[in-house]
Amino acid sequence: MPSEVRHLVDRGQAYPLVRLSGVLDAATTVPVRSALLDVLAAQPEAMVVDVAGLRLAEADAVRVLREVRDETRDWPGSHLALCGTPDVTAWRPSGWPVWPDAPGAFAALGVPEPAEHRIGVDLQPVAGAARRSREVITEACGRWDRPDMAGNACIVATEMVNNVVAHAGTPLTLLLALHGEAMSVAVRDFSTTPPRHGGPVAPTAYGGRGLLLIDAVADRWGHLAMDDGKIVWARLSNAETKGAA
Repeated sequence: MPSEVRHLVDRGQAYPLVRLSGVLDAATTVPVRSALLDVLAAQPEAMVVDVAGLRLAEADAVRVLREVRDETRDWPGSHLALCGTPDVTAWRPSGWPVWPDAPGAFAALGVPEPAEHRIGVDLQPVAGAARRSREVITEACGRWDRPDMAGNACIVATEMVNNVVAHAGTPLTLLLALHGEAMSVAVRDFSTTPPRHGGPVAPTAYGGRGLLLIDAVADRWGHLAMDDGKIVWARLSNAETKGAA
């Protein structure tokens, strides 16, 4: 019989708790990756994965956890933890910290940051979507006492959102998060086509400069491929901090 992995997400904890059960081998690494990325797409501060019900049939299959860690290191940059196994050695190649049980993992992660430091807003692919994204960012930066970050964040969001409207044409979600002195801006859509530069635009045009402009104002940016689309993200520094570096 083919192997199978099932997952159950408990969002009633301080951080999402994903319980995996079944057999982890070469055939089930893809659905495991998909399940974990789907949870991380909501940009939680941390995620705990309980592998008590998961049998590691092939030692090399644990690489999927390392790949997830590496893919999401910059965005959403969530803290990751495994729990539910006394066999730390078998899971150590994942690069995740391993705890005997879920309470231990949650205790190590500590108290989450205020929920209002992470925002998700659903938008439709219409002409006013970029304007709405700028309004959300300006309001958030004001609440977060980061008004100096609003300009670059609005530039990034405008380019990301306009790219979805012009090329993907799917519903989208604007994702914002505060990370100490840094801020992330991301847009999720439902097109699997990678982001691309749209070519030259008029000097007087508002938006349309695409990835080149994002690259100019962001510390780092990239995209995360999902089963049903992608997330394009950028990481921005506080202007004063960046200038002092």
